[in-house]
Amino acid sequence: MKNTLSILIILALFFINALSAQETADLQNPEIKVLSRAQKNRILLRWAANTPIAWKLLNTHGYTLKRFTVTRDKKTLTSPEIKVIGVIKPAPLETWKKIIQTNNNAGIIAQAIYGESFQVTGGRKIEAIVTISEEQQQRFTFALFAADQDFNVAVKAGLGYVDNDVRPNEKYLYKLISNVPEDQKIIKDGGVFVGLEDYEPLPKPLDFTAIFNDGNVMLSWNFKILSSLYNSYNVERSQDGVHFKKINKNAYTILNPTVLDQKNGRIFYLDSVSNNVKYTYRVKGISPFGEEGPATKAVSGKAKVILKYVPHLRKKQVKNASTVELFWEFPEEGNDQISKFELNHSTKDSGPYKVVIDSIKPTQRSVVFNKLESSNYFTITAVGKQDNRRTSFSMLVQPVDSIPPAIPIGLKGTIDSLGVIKLAWTRNQEPDILGYRIYIAHNKENEFSPLNALPQAENFFTDTVSVKNLNAKVFYRIAALDQRFNMSELSEILELVKPDFIAPTAPVFKSYQLREDTKSIAMHWAKSSSTDVKNFLLYRKKDNNSTWKLVIELGKDKDSYIDKDIEEGHLYSYTILARDIAGLESKPSPSISIGVKRLGVRPKVKGFYAKANKEKQRIELSWRYKEKNVAEFEIYRAKEKEPLRLFRMVHAKTKIVYDTNMTINTTYVYKIRAIFKNGNVSEISEIKVKY
Repeated sequence: MKNTLSILIILALFFINALSAQETADLQNPEIKVLSRAQKNRILLRWAANTPIAWKLLNTHGYTLKRFTVTRDKKTLTSPEIKVIGVIKPAPLETWKKIIQTNNNAGIIAQAIYGESFQVTGGRKIEAIVTISEEQQQRFTFALFAADQDFNVAVKAGLGYVDNDVRPNEKYLYKLISNVPEDQKIIKDGGVFVGLEDYEPLPKPLDFTAIFNDGNVMLSWNFKILSSLYNSYNVERSQDGVHFKKINKNAYTILNPTVLDQKNGRIFYLDSVSNNVKYTYRVKGISPFGEEGPATKAVSGKAKVILKYVPHLRKKQVKNASTVELFWEFPEEGNDQISKFELNHSTKDSGPYKVVIDSIKPTQRSVVFNKLESSNYFTITAVGKQDNRRTSFSMLVQPVDSIPPAIPIGLKGTIDSLGVIKLAWTRNQEPDILGYRIYIAHNKENEFSPLNALPQAENFFTDTVSVKNLNAKVFYRIAALDQRFNMSELSEILELVKPDFIAPTAPVFKSYQLREDTKSIAMHWAKSSSTDVKNFLLYRKKDNNSTWKLVIELGKDKDSYIDKDIEEGHLYSYTILARDIAGLESKPSPSISIGVKRLGVRPKVKGFYAKANKEKQRIELSWRYKEKNVAEFEIYRAKEKEPLRLFRMVHAKTKIVYDTNMTINTTYVYKIRAIFKNGNVSEISEIKVKY
């Protein structure tokens, strides 16, 4: 068994370091962590304690696994159905003897749980770790790792369970309860809520790539995104693209931070291969429950011998506007490794590059190119005898021309009611003029932005702007470019005024107040944010009248008004709008309504009673009231210590109401008052009831 552990020496470095930090955080709060996986006809559970001490105690005393049936047919059961699945412990030592002969993971866990000693042998790094790590933590670390690699072994070690007695129309709460006596250790229970309806097929690993180098292939895929589903992987290889074979002896996982790109969450796998042979790769994820997911899309390629030497462009001689001679360096001892050079050309440094001169002799170190454009980028490629290539960095070549065109003049423009703008200007006279770039700004002081990415040859341009935004003007400038991309300074600014089709924003009421002492209504509003407002128009309507009547026109600086023309016993509604200097009116503001009640408060509602009827799942409210001319009753409701909200308004003849939206073991407060036809109200009656 000691030899088995020696195979996994590298693993200790990663897991012991990782769990040391976790142990520090959780030492005072040990608990049981639980994972679940719903399959088509069964539910798998995996769990573990989060500290070595808790794990050891639970191995001795065991876990009690309970299942609570919480929902059935998508309905929550009034009382969950409880099933005690049983006490779960690691299998006895004698049952491990056969399996450890063929299963390394079983050997590791059996030694961690039952072995008299647990020593990890290896190089200096491991010896250093052993000196600073307790033996119990080593047992804990390796046991959890081995359980993650083999679900059947995890079940045998008391860290997993398969529930086959499940139904597709139910959801369950599984609870793992510590059997460790509290005087030894208090360990927090763990749980998970899951049903067969939570089943989802496992996904393919993401972003799988392969980089073929000299004698090896670097495989890479995203480990981080699916880390909650996969803890290890199988790498498969094929030479015919059809028949694949796993090339990793043990499941491949994150055992060492050096194989993980921490920033991008990528994992790497290096495979040694023969050059010039086509290989195809794919990867499959393995879940903590032993499930192998679907394979990634296959990636193929060939490893090739890398040329030892790289050419370097060193010198250029521009002979005229169309011709240049290029010179490069390449070691003479590399001549026998290559079959030729290729000269590549592009008008952009980023490419794409095209081969413009092919079959340059291996001994040649210069070449003449006579089709220069205004901007030229060149690279030189050494082509190996096995078609392997090394390419130089790029070199820029521009025929001399640093004089920009003249500043464009005569810029004019028009704008119509639809926002269509037509610009025109005087054409430049330079013979190498390439075109023009048009710039726009919506504020004269802001930086102008280009409208066209590529220069246009015409001396006119059509643009479209929105006439329904807050900018009253739009500004244009243009610049000329020649064939060497020398650009003139910007032209004079052209200012165009847009037609006004934008109504001002509406004012909004901020507050209002009924002043009973003066029999008036005072109101305040937030003014329109538009800058061209001329005045405000205040409208009013009385009671149920559908017609709004203008009360007053107020100046743009006004933000309040007092209406003294009111009467008791009536309902008054107000709205306000803004009008701009062009005569455009805003939308009316949201209206406010104020009831001017008759003075005096009427007697409160008598016999206000509330009953919790759990059989019919409701609270029954009832009352009696003998006052005349009642229009309706207002009922308010709230949970205890929460603010009241209007619950219901009912007709005057109604004397009983049911509330069916309750929470068990919650106290509710209800208040009621009568509203009279003349606007008066009664005193408020209150009652509390616990459901």
